[in-house]
Amino acid sequence: MGGTLNEMVRIRGALFAVELREEVERRKHMAVLSALGAAFLHMALVLLSFLVAAVFWDTHRIAAIATLVVVYLACGIAALVRLRAAVAESPPPFAASLRELDEDLAQLRSLR
Repeated sequence: MGGTLNEMVRIRGALFAVELREEVERRKHMAVLSALGAAFLHMALVLLSFLVAAVFWDTHRIAAIATLVVVYLACGIAALVRLRAAVAESPPPFAASLRELDEDLAQLRSLR
């Protein structure tokens, strides 16, 4: 029984370590992609704002700038709502390890 318990702990520990490495790498990848995407989108929005302001400077500059503000605000709110949904839908970290530990505990309780 002691050998079996030792083997179970060793295997579960290895599974936990693998999941931890995968989670860290996934988070790093997501952070880099988010930073790059935000930087390029920011530059595009700044340049688009200048372009629209320059095109409508003589006729409707206030309306053009106000329209851009509303569009940017709507896009920002939509992005935050989508982020909130993605966080809610993502599986909890170490789900496989926790599931295996629950199964192990159930098997140990049934042996008693």
